[in-house]
Amino acid sequence: MDMRIELILLPSTDVDRTKAFYSDQVGFVLDHDVEPGNGMRVVQLTPPGSACSIGFGTGMLDPQSPPVLGIHMVVDDLDAVRETLVGDGVDVSDVNDYGGGVRSAFFSDPDGNSWELQEIRL
Repeated sequence: MDMRIELILLPSTDVDRTKAFYSDQVGFVLDHDVEPGNGMRVVQLTPPGSACSIGFGTGMLDPQSPPVLGIHMVVDDLDAVRETLVGDGVDVSDVNDYGGGVRSAFFSDPDGNSWELQEIRL
């Protein structure tokens, strides 16, 4: 039996700001920005190379919901990804080296949804 995570919903207090953060600064690909009616707006973006997307909008989650914490995004070259994100205005932590080939850095979106960039070299 296959089980796949395909979408993580994030609370957003400003949909356009969140969309710009993920598409313009973090480099996610915009899949959808639709308004199906009844005041609903659905925005979906996908990290390059990922099978799992993020979604946010209006009429989906309460924008005042607590942020989603600790989303992991695995990268091949943490230093290069961190450098690109910082260059695009994302506040990324310094790299943590846990030993054994595991390294990480952290950032959050404007609503406090937090991400861990993780590199594992075995």
